[in-house]
Amino acid sequence: MADQTIQIDTAIFGGGCFWGLEAVFQRVRGVRAVTCGYAGGHLSAPDHAMVCGGNSGHAEVVRIDYDPGEVAYADLLAVFFAIHDPTTRDRQGQDVGCQYRSVVFAVSDDQELWVREAIEAIDASGQHADPVVTEVEPASRFWPADDADRDYYLNHASEPYCQLVVAPKLTLLQTRFTHLVAG
Repeated sequence: MADQTIQIDTAIFGGGCFWGLEAVFQRVRGVRAVTCGYAGGHLSAPDHAMVCGGNSGHAEVVRIDYDPGEVAYADLLAVFFAIHDPTTRDRQGQDVGCQYRSVVFAVSDDQELWVREAIEAIDASGQHADPVVTEVEPASRFWPADDADRDYYLNHASEPYCQLVVAPKLTLLQTRFTHLVAG
């Protein structure tokens, strides 16, 4: 029997509250796991209160474990840049603070190159009036979020925040990235 080993790669994105990112990437084909958490700060073992206090330096992020044989990193980047505003610094909608910044933590030199090329392409396209301010940093320690913040949309879809902020992101995924939606 041939070796059926599946390669799993990792992507780490921050673009506002991690609940919306998690809900979207859980529905992308080839994604094996999405974990909400924190990265990029200076405190050890941060929790939601520390990060939301705005002084830890951490961003709310999702760690996405995916099969590159089913979905390319470039596709994940395309979804990421479409579901948040990469031109606003330290905010997404009503969520304000450095913990909501647009950031990609590259886990390899190739990822860093691909992110920078994607940003250049977005800026050159003129699709936004302002330039992309997404930070690109080497991957740092990832701290998983508390259980209460995991699978938030799955467990709270009818709550106002989920209806007003997360549901439109899911609609965008369904309409613009139909080819990437898991079956």
